[in-house]
Amino acid sequence: MNKQSQPIFTRRKTLKGLAALATIQIVPSHVIGARGKRPPSEQITRGIIGCGGISGSGAHVGQKGPLLALCDVDKQRLAGRTADAKKRGHDPKGYHDFRELCARDDLDVIHICTPPHWHALMAIEAARQGKDVWCEKPMSRTIGEGIAMVKAMRQHKTIFRINTWFRFKDGFYGMGTPVAPIRKAVMHGLLGDGPLTVTVGGNQGFNWKFGWSGKIDQPEEKIPAHFDYNFWLGPAPVKPYTRHRTHGSFRGYWDYDGGGLGDMGQHYLDPVQYILGKDEESPVEVFIDADKQHHDAVGRWRRIEYKYADGTKIILDGDNREKNTPYIQGSAGNIMRGFKSDIKGFNEKLKSLKDPEPQITDFHQAVRERKTFALNETKAFRSASIVNLGTIAHRSNKSFRYDPETFKIDEPEADKYVHQEMRGPWKV
Repeated sequence: MNKQSQPIFTRRKTLKGLAALATIQIVPSHVIGARGKRPPSEQITRGIIGCGGISGSGAHVGQKGPLLALCDVDKQRLAGRTADAKKRGHDPKGYHDFRELCARDDLDVIHICTPPHWHALMAIEAARQGKDVWCEKPMSRTIGEGIAMVKAMRQHKTIFRINTWFRFKDGFYGMGTPVAPIRKAVMHGLLGDGPLTVTVGGNQGFNWKFGWSGKIDQPEEKIPAHFDYNFWLGPAPVKPYTRHRTHGSFRGYWDYDGGGLGDMGQHYLDPVQYILGKDEESPVEVFIDADKQHHDAVGRWRRIEYKYADGTKIILDGDNREKNTPYIQGSAGNIMRGFKSDIKGFNEKLKSLKDPEPQITDFHQAVRERKTFALNETKAFRSASIVNLGTIAHRSNKSFRYDPETFKIDEPEADKYVHQEMRGPWKV
């Protein structure tokens, strides 16, 4: 039995009990054959919870392995994705309640393609039922829910991944290169010894998608007969139904996500964590420049700044004021959009240096071999926390200091969003 050795969190005295869970010898039963499953060398079977647009992508319906089950509380969406899956050679059974899908004995991996306010509950239930988890971004809607997810994944020895991949493959937005060469330049100190400043905005190739904003003063609409709105809300507070607050535009409402930052933040910021070598750290200060926000609908922000304990900064440029600012600034030189640098002989120097350590980037390999995926729950928690902290600053309109050991914020109006109660009977 291969045991995941990475600690749940590092350098923390306050979560010794949580870290101890990493030593519990619990393995999903499909590894040891307790349910009479096929050996992991054969095709990995899958189920998908949530039948919206992203579920039809190559990462989910289009991923390798038989798709045996689909689940959605919208009958029309379930029927549409079922028909799509059948065209691709699958024959999935449909479910209304995700718990019934998770309880199936013949599933290896469960894909979670729902709004973020469901991610923690569904991932934890899947792990409890011995399944591995492929979860959409952001990992969690709140820091508290992310903590619970890490605890559950480690307790049940679940192989976990977030559906963002830029830290290990493909060209990274405006950089025109995969992330590995950028990481290589930073890890070998080509930009200087630090601290570094990373700027993420439109002029660096990153669109914050402010179109994902909520609408206010909407008249209540009739709930469609095919849609179980109460179940869709689940742990979220009950609000009058409007079409805009569900399905494709849910990101514009605080109860379910955090606008464009919630949508794109982990895509943009998880690679930054990797590039900076900060996978075991979180920022300790957050600054917000935005107008006061509506209590329900997400609006725009102008600027969010994060600062780490060593002075490293991440700047999220929401109004594109940083027109000539490099992507990464260091004391010895910079990296600009298109992976250009003002360092003399940059490309030649880079070629002579050792590459970053290899990672397991095939999720199915990780599942079969019980090895940690390149973007597992602890790394994903760190990058999701950057998103969560930005959302907290935006929603509360407060700048603050954050303690990554206790998960406490020094501004009470902001701190109340670290752990948010769920509507009963749901809880993590």
